[in-house]
Amino acid sequence: MVYAIALLTGLIVFACLLPLSRHSYWMVRSMDFPRLQIATLAFLILIADLSILNFTQWTSWVLVVSISFCFIWQIWWILPYTLLWPKEVKTTKVSDPDREISILTSNVLTPNRNAEALINLVRKHKPDVLVTLESDQWWEDQLSVLENEMPYSVKCPRDNLYGMHVFSRLPLNESTISYLVEDGIPSIHTQIILPMGDSIRAHFVHPAPPSPTENLESSERDAELVIIGRSVADSQQPVIVTGDLNDVAWSASTRLFRKVSGLLDPRVGRGMFNTFHADYFFLRWPLDHLFHSDHFTLKSIQRLPSIDSDHFALFTRLVYVPTAQEEQEGLESEISDQEWADDIVKEEGVSKDEVPKFCLQDKQKRKLLSFI
Repeated sequence: MVYAIALLTGLIVFACLLPLSRHSYWMVRSMDFPRLQIATLAFLILIADLSILNFTQWTSWVLVVSISFCFIWQIWWILPYTLLWPKEVKTTKVSDPDREISILTSNVLTPNRNAEALINLVRKHKPDVLVTLESDQWWEDQLSVLENEMPYSVKCPRDNLYGMHVFSRLPLNESTISYLVEDGIPSIHTQIILPMGDSIRAHFVHPAPPSPTENLESSERDAELVIIGRSVADSQQPVIVTGDLNDVAWSASTRLFRKVSGLLDPRVGRGMFNTFHADYFFLRWPLDHLFHSDHFTLKSIQRLPSIDSDHFALFTRLVYVPTAQEEQEGLESEISDQEWADDIVKEEGVSKDEVPKFCLQDKQKRKLLSFI
């Protein structure tokens, strides 16, 4: 039994140390995902240590200290996504429908044929914007019944698991479909016009994951996030970035995206909102995200019921309140973060200049400047 505990402890220590490397190989980066599961296993091993080990031997203390460190280390990463952490995004105090925007983000899973379940969710929750990922031509045909309710759209059906559609009740402007890093991996960029006339810069993304069946390294995914992050960091407009990032909220690479973009995560201090995998409760983590600039406060965020996809949908309601900028602050970027971001984009040969930009209307520019 002692040998088994020692072996398990060694594996847990290895799983904790591996992500400390910034190497982009898929096996290294995949250890960012199951931090909650590793923490749970480390806690169970710690209980076994305290019950079984002979503490007159120094090796027992080594095992206990090692597994305790692993447990604390993993908890440190996921703690911001619990109710124990201060909220990064303020809960809204404004009640004005013209300032609200709600977005339903759903990775539908291309082979899934339960479109009716998603349509029912849309009609129940009435989002202003519906974003679908992995949607092919079949899904486009099925979702066409929403076009009377959501007359504005951007459609990019694909059969490679990277199709993407946007349906909106609110007007869209300057919409563009881009292939920023990889051929066949699209992203959609547009402006969403609120009823009050203000425009929101929106980016809908679904980069490929690092895996033995996709990209052996995470460099393509990370490069797409970095150039989008750097592009929106230069913008005066309110910004929303949402989609399936194929990365967890607490990973070093997602944190890098937040640092270079300056965007906020409404889940911080509220919960993990694990959206994948819908079929296995013990293997779930937050893969579907919505980040936004500090122009917004949060009305609500929730994970919606299953539509027979491997992902749950994420439904977020934001309120546009430019004055909130003075009260909200995300992660701070350091020189080492910018250097790491430089290395990522250099390796892939891409630039933030490739990300579509939008013109800020003079009226909105004057309004934003009045809040500064």
